[in-house]
Amino acid sequence: MSSGAHFTIEQDGDSPVRLRLSGPYLVSSIGLVDRELRRIEASVAIIDLSGVTEIDTVGAWTASQLALRHDARIEGADSRALRLIKAVTFHDTDEDIEPERPSILFRVPGGVGKLVGNFGSGIVGLVSFIGEIILGFGSVIRHPGRLRVKALVHQLELVGVSALGIIGLMSFLIGIVVAQQGAVQLQQFGAEIYTINLTGRLTLRELGVLMTAIMVAGRSGSAFAAQIGTMKLTEEVDAMRTIGISPIEALVIPRILAAIIMMPLLGFYSACMGIIGGAFIADLTLDIPFFIFLSRIQEVVPLYDLYVGLVKAPVFGMIVAIAGCYQGMRVEGNSEQVGLRTTKAVVQAIFMVIVLDAFFAVFFTEIGWA
Repeated sequence: MSSGAHFTIEQDGDSPVRLRLSGPYLVSSIGLVDRELRRIEASVAIIDLSGVTEIDTVGAWTASQLALRHDARIEGADSRALRLIKAVTFHDTDEDIEPERPSILFRVPGGVGKLVGNFGSGIVGLVSFIGEIILGFGSVIRHPGRLRVKALVHQLELVGVSALGIIGLMSFLIGIVVAQQGAVQLQQFGAEIYTINLTGRLTLRELGVLMTAIMVAGRSGSAFAAQIGTMKLTEEVDAMRTIGISPIEALVIPRILAAIIMMPLLGFYSACMGIIGGAFIADLTLDIPFFIFLSRIQEVVPLYDLYVGLVKAPVFGMIVAIAGCYQGMRVEGNSEQVGLRTTKAVVQAIFMVIVLDAFFAVFFTEIGWA
């Protein structure tokens, strides 16, 4: 006799057709016999489960469907089989697996309402998170020994030192593009010498710190979200709270301080590399000697342009770090959330940096630093 699930059809004379199921009717053993059961065309009156050695919900569902299809009664089932059959029969439904899609008149307002609700809850969560950061900074100020210096130095290295290569290369190339494209336009008016003014002021005032903020958001902001999010999934953050360690002080504050400290340095470094890139292309295409270009920068670029960049840089760094840490702390559920929150951290950081840069541009124009 086969050790798997099988069945026999029995009929003695004029007695009703009996379908006798035998063996284990489990999800692991029912696959082959299920196809044979679906091909039965005889009018079965009784489904006998006395020979079933094991049964699970899949086997119970198969037996209940056979009974419904043939309008048969079930006999010989033990208490477990009866309980499972009753459960799967009770939950049987003729409804579509996928609900009918609502019309656009209801779908669009519903989607907008959900977005507004999510936006509102996100604002509340962000304000709460900023409040926790303020309390954390207050605690560190009152008790300086709670500042994790090693973690801060490590983050300074990751945010600043490790980023010098990519930021320097990108800024150098952007300086080349700005100087070359500016020279092409200014040559139409015989004013290509003003390429020095354009490159110097644009890189020191705007592009240096803005491109640095975008690079740090993509590089360090995403890392903050992914690192803290992974710690949330592995319950390391909960373990910290259990043993009396504040995750804000241990994870968030070192990252925010590192971004605030390193952003002005990286922004100034980026501006210098952009100016060097502009001097390089000017020497090649405009016959403006490299060192003459650099010396003219000191004459034509006002000092407050440097101050503008240095004022904006720590604010941008704080925004990038808060966005990354906030999204990392919001991770919950599964690993897919890590990727989702990391993406949100980068997008939100870049968006907020550009919005704040626009506000700074208006503000500095109003105070005469245009």
